[in-house]
Amino acid sequence: MTANYPPNLTESLLQRARGVRLAAFDVDGTLTDGRLHYGQNGAEAKAFHAHDGLGLKLLAQTGISIALITARNSPIVAARAAELGITLVFQGVHDKAECLRALCTEQGLLTEQAAFMGDDLPDLGALCLSGLAAGPANAHALLRPYLHWRADRAGGDGAARELCDLILHAQGQIERIVARFAPA
Repeated sequence: MTANYPPNLTESLLQRARGVRLAAFDVDGTLTDGRLHYGQNGAEAKAFHAHDGLGLKLLAQTGISIALITARNSPIVAARAAELGITLVFQGVHDKAECLRALCTEQGLLTEQAAFMGDDLPDLGALCLSGLAAGPANAHALLRPYLHWRADRAGGDGAARELCDLILHAQGQIERIVARFAPA
C-alpha cells in the first residue's frame, strides 16, 4: 500500500526531497488555516491540525531538523512548538529568506538541503532560496509559479503532513514508520 504513497511524484521532485535535511514552515496559512481569531479580551486563538504535528515529529525522528519561521509573534506558536519538541522557532521575522539562509549556515547545510513550505508573498524569498519549495493547496496564486510542489490539502488541514510524508517517502522511511505503528 505504501509503495505508491504519496501518488504522482516526479523523479525530479523525489530527488529534491531526498536531499532535505531541514524542513522549515511558515505558520499562519501553512500550519494554520490563516484565519486570525481574537476574543473579546484581545486573546488570540489558532487551530493546528494533529496530522501536521505527527508529520513534524516523524520527520524529526529521522534526523531532519524542523524550523518554524513566521512574521508574527504569538505565544501560541511557542506553545505548539514546545509541545512538538521544535526548538528552531523564529517569530517576528520579516526576511524569511535571510532567516532560512542563516539557519542553514548554522546547521552546516546548503540552502538546497532545505525545504520550505509557505502560502503567501512574505514566504516567496524563502521559497526561492530552498531546494524544495512547497505550498498548501490554497497557497496564493502568485506563489504557485515558484513552487516545486503543492499539497492536495489546505493550510491548517494537513498540508504540512503531506510534505512530511513526501520527504519521508523519498528518503525511504515510510515503510519503516508504518511498520512501527502496525499491529504485530
